[in-house]
Amino acid sequence: MHVIATAGHVDHGKSTLVRALTGMEPDRWAEERRRGMTIDLGYAWLTLPAGADGQPGETLAFVDVPGHERFVSNMLAGLGPVPAVMFVVAADGGWMPQSAEHLAAVNALGVRHGILVITRSDLADPAPAAARARAEIARTSLGAVESVSVSAVTGQGMDGLRAALSRLAASLRAQPAPPKPVRLWIDRSFTIRGAGTVVTGTLPAGTIRNGQELLLAPPGRPVRIRGLESLGEPAESVTGVARVALNLRGVPAGLPGRGMAVVEPGRWTLTGEADLRVSLAAGQRPKFPPALQLHVGSARTEARVRALGTPSSAGDDPGAAYLRVRLRDPLPLHVGDRVVLRDPGAAGLAVYGARVLDPFPLPLTRRGAAAAAARELSGWPDTPGPADLLRGHQLLRSSQLAAAGLAGGPEPVARGWVADPAHWARLRAELPAIVAAFCARDPLAPGMPVEAARAALALPDRDLVQALAAENVLLDGGYLRISVKSAAGQEASAPRAADPLPARISAAVETLLGAFASDPFAAPDAERLAGLGLDARALAAAARVGLLLRVADQVVLAPGADKEAARILAGLPQPFTASQARQALGTSRRVAIPLLEYLDRARVTERLPGDQRRVRP
Repeated sequence: MHVIATAGHVDHGKSTLVRALTGMEPDRWAEERRRGMTIDLGYAWLTLPAGADGQPGETLAFVDVPGHERFVSNMLAGLGPVPAVMFVVAADGGWMPQSAEHLAAVNALGVRHGILVITRSDLADPAPAAARARAEIARTSLGAVESVSVSAVTGQGMDGLRAALSRLAASLRAQPAPPKPVRLWIDRSFTIRGAGTVVTGTLPAGTIRNGQELLLAPPGRPVRIRGLESLGEPAESVTGVARVALNLRGVPAGLPGRGMAVVEPGRWTLTGEADLRVSLAAGQRPKFPPALQLHVGSARTEARVRALGTPSSAGDDPGAAYLRVRLRDPLPLHVGDRVVLRDPGAAGLAVYGARVLDPFPLPLTRRGAAAAAARELSGWPDTPGPADLLRGHQLLRSSQLAAAGLAGGPEPVARGWVADPAHWARLRAELPAIVAAFCARDPLAPGMPVEAARAALALPDRDLVQALAAENVLLDGGYLRISVKSAAGQEASAPRAADPLPARISAAVETLLGAFASDPFAAPDAERLAGLGLDARALAAAARVGLLLRVADQVVLAPGADKEAARILAGLPQPFTASQARQALGTSRRVAIPLLEYLDRARVTERLPGDQRRVRP
């Protein structure tokens, strides 16, 4: 199936042409038929004749849009998700104001496939209208298009139009829509007694299946498909591009409306703020008002506008301006999405095409941030890749890249996080410096708390600090210290030269070490430690730099005392009691019990039933 929207000035015969092609009435409302003017979107379809090669004919679905200037928003809602356009100009009317506005919308949306139909060719020579229309269209994204002159009343040229539509369908088939997750913009919502809420729309890509769970966005409410139709026929699954109708479960009647979308969970960014690149024609220097209408798909919402940069200040591209827009209603967007900005209060034609560059931009918090953002964005392609967003954001969650429509990003640096390589290298270089500075300011501290390091580096998650600490910074119990490689190749705290103690603490430790030389297991008591000025923080600091062996809070020995104790205990008959160990070590029970428990934890000794131990082989 291929979906084609009509476009053109009011009363140029768009609905009459669709009716003649399909045999279906696109005007759904009695008021439309009474006034002979399309007000809302209409829908019809046909199957083209089989090709000369015997292949079945293509199915074409038409979205018929209103042409009157008062219903431009309805026109954009129908045209937004559609990949091709049938542009209609009347031979007896020629090029008109809404012809230009519809063409500007087509160009803003970047539609590249279309056909020009000159209607009412039985009433006037179609050549002048066709020549003017082709010239106008050639300057847009459509480029050179095939044109056909017809009369829907007499049937003149209708066979030629069907043949031209077959060629248009072939060109669409040759350039299929790129694979994307489901985003169905709702253009119609109604309730059927006994069935519930039904929504319709043009599915541009992806596959919808019966029973599938989607999200209604906004408000982000889960819904389940309980029934699926395409062109009036039930289906188990439909792949875009296609016109579909969904019977939704889990949504109250009246909640879905035009401009909402049903999307695959986790695959779209529901955003209220975005950075855009606005395409400008040569010589355009618009001054954007503080509020514009933003159109995407079938959605329309007010956008508060902040100019980031103009062609004179934003970089190398003279045909672009950069805007930060804040949306009244959050919308599901991907990077690279095309949107239309429109100023309905402008005296002249004010329709601009734009690309979504960043669907979750960083706040502009400092002087000059807007101009800096414009300079950064000016180097991005129309569809940014993971590297572009990471260069701007430095750190992002993997889920954010997926929701922005981006795949193939770098490997995560921490659980759920990806980083710009240059920024990650800078962080790796900065972490040891800030840890060393912290420990120099407070040498008795057990290290720099992870949360303090996170704040110092302005990181959003402590997992990132832990990932950075993997190489040259030791993470120990929630604290960071500079690490060095020991002779055995194992990480250890930095030696005293890298982590100095205050002079008074060093002097007190030297006094203890002198006493241990003659009596290695005579651990000083609390009174002696207090007299030397060694409180718990000082003892912990001395133990961290390897000057003391701390076997309990208030029990310290000389470094290597544990190895000497193991040697002495290995010479006892095995197993041995705590009392026998105390006597062999020549110390008190106050010291022997904590030292034995320390050796148990180090797996040097093993405790046995009956308060006995043995030295492990």
